[in-house]
Formats: sequence, C-alpha cells, structure tokens
Amino acid sequence: MVKAFLKLQQSTHPLSSYIDRLENGDTLLPDSPRNLVEVVGILHSYGIVLDAYSKNLCYIAENAFLEPFPIFKYFNGEVTFAKLLKYGWHDRINFEYAEYCMKAMLWHGGEGLDTYLNSPRFEELVQQAIAAKFQGNPIFMGLNHLFPGFFREQIRQLTYYSALGQFWRVMSDIFCDLSERYNRQEITSIPDVVEHIQAGLVAAANLPITYSVLIRGECYDIIPKNAGLEFLKDVAVPYVEAVFFRGTPFFGTISYNAQANQIPQELSQFNYGVIYADPLPIGGAGIPPTLLMQDMRHFLPDYLQEVYECSRRGTNNLRVQICRSFQKSMFCVTTSVIKGLAPYPLNTSEPDEQRVNRAYLESWMNRFLDSRLPQVQL
Repeated sequence: MVKAFLKLQQSTHPLSSYIDRLENGDTLLPDSPRNLVEVVGILHSYGIVLDAYSKNLCYIAENAFLEPFPIFKYFNGEVTFAKLLKYGWHDRINFEYAEYCMKAMLWHGGEGLDTYLNSPRFEELVQQAIAAKFQGNPIFMGLNHLFPGFFREQIRQLTYYSALGQFWRVMSDIFCDLSERYNRQEITSIPDVVEHIQAGLVAAANLPITYSVLIRGECYDIIPKNAGLEFLKDVAVPYVEAVFFRGTPFFGTISYNAQANQIPQELSQFNYGVIYADPLPIGGAGIPPTLLMQDMRHFLPDYLQEVYECSRRGTNNLRVQICRSFQKSMFCVTTSVIKGLAPYPLNTSEPDEQRVNRAYLESWMNRFLDSRLPQVQL
C-alpha cells in the first residue's frame, strides 16, 4: 500500500508531466506515425553524414598530425581535379560542422578524456611524438622549446578529432541499423527507436578509446589502451553535454562584447546546444547547424522527402523542417541516455529507488526548462 501511494505522488517540477511519462515507460517525444517517420528518416540521413564526418575526423587526426599547413585535410588523401571543382562549387560534405562539434567538446572539456589530457602520462607521450615528428628540424624543435605548450595544445585538439570520430563511427552504425530495421518493419514506434538506440549505447559502452599516429614508420601512442578511456562515460556523455546542451554562441547572432552581457560568464550556463536552438535561423550565414542541415538534405529517404513536400511551404523551408525533425530525433537520443544512466530502472516499485530516480529525473528536467521540448510535442 505504501509503495502504491508513493508511486502516485506527482513531482512538483514545472516539467513534471515528462517525469511521469518517463516513469511510466514512455518517451520525451510522443509516439505517433508522423514522429516515427520524421525521426527514423532524419536519423537515416544523419547516419550517412556521420559516416563521412567520422572518416574525415579520424583521417585528420592520423594523417595531418602536426602538419603546419593541412590544406587538403578535407580530402581524406584523395586530391583530384574533380574533387577540387566540387569543393570550389561547394558541392561537398561540410566537414567544418564536424570541427565545430569537436571544438565545442574541446572547449567544454570531457570528463575522463579531459582528465587524461592534463595528466603527466599524456605529456610524456606528446613529447615523444613531437621529438619524432620534428626530428632533424631545428626550427620546430626550437619553437617547442620556447613555447612548450603550443604543440601540446595542437595534439590535444587532434585527440578530440580522433575521439569524436570514434564516437560518431559507433553512432553512424546505430542509426543506419535503425533505418534498416525500420525498413524491415521491426521498428514501429518511438519507444522502439529509443530502445534500439539505448541498446546500441549499452553494447558500445565499454569500447576502448585509443589514438596513435604513425611517424617515420613507427607507431606512437597518444591515448594508449591502458589509459582506460571508454566510449560511453568518456566521450558519449561529454558529447551530449557539449553539443546537445551547451554548444557555443553563433557568430553574428549574439555579441561577444563583454560589456553587452549577452553571453553567460560561466560555461555551465551555456544553452546554445541543439535541443535549445530555434530552427528558424537555420539557413543563415554564421549558424553552424545550417551546414549539418545542408548535408542531411542530400540523403533524405523518399518517405521523408514526401512528408516535407506535402507541408504547407513544401520544400521552400526544407532546412528548417529538417532541423525540426532533427531536434525530435535528438530528444529520442536524450531519452535513451536518460534511461541508460538512471540509478535504477525507471519502472522500479521500491520507494527508496523511486525517490533517487525522481531526483535524477528532476535534475534532467532543470536542463530542459528553456529547451525546445514543449515545441516538439506539437
């Protein structure tokens, strides 16, 4: 009787309705045929784009290591006249957005990864790699002596290139597999989508994050396996924090002038991530997600393209529609993360576990207060 009574107590949080839904096994995004088509369709496209982003980030980390002028870093080692024409005409994947996400992670820091990058072990491996890279180059070795932090910071950034590339490799596979299961009619609801993503994250949770480079025919570890860095806690969770929630202010839309007080002084107060973004500016110059929406536009499945064509404006505001669908999908991913990281199963009947879960869910809801969560319900 006591357990039943406690189960009936509702949270007083402003977003208590979403807490109730999660405790009852539902999702942040309502289940409907339209939402299912949008989420699966956009994740199909996103999975293809992430495949390209992942390959390029890993290529840069491994093949443009401390290169002073990596002019062709977006070419993945295949520099041809045809590719140059496509790049000049801007008929290409916008790898700049992948770098934007990488720099957001670098700026905000990343739990165990950030701790490792500040460790003596990392410093030792960095100096070994620098000595091998610039062997016989007195100018660059002199620069390293005069400014010991310069090349270390470059390698720190390259490490985030590699870590994010490895993370997106897994997510690309999860999203593409989701699309294939949908085509086989194995995915028939939004809860199915959330369960699929959660299962993928759990399966990959303990995958090691490593990074090494080949210099003069010899392999140099930057993140060795014995560093103990893992996919979920050291990359996936920091990615959600840095890209979903915090992000960075968009140039041209907000003043960086300290006297204008338009940017919070504390990074923890940033709310420029994807779940807060207003879709309407998408398509404007200086708005990084525009690049992602442009990339996903090329890989929309036919069934999602038809949905957009039948909308009130047709495809005249295609990028805005893509952004709205993308936000819906990211709330599905967030639901998977919330369920996967919960202290106890959200449907537990134990009063003590319910109280711990309730506090956990309310902490998440505090982050959603200014988000687009109410808008994706429409």
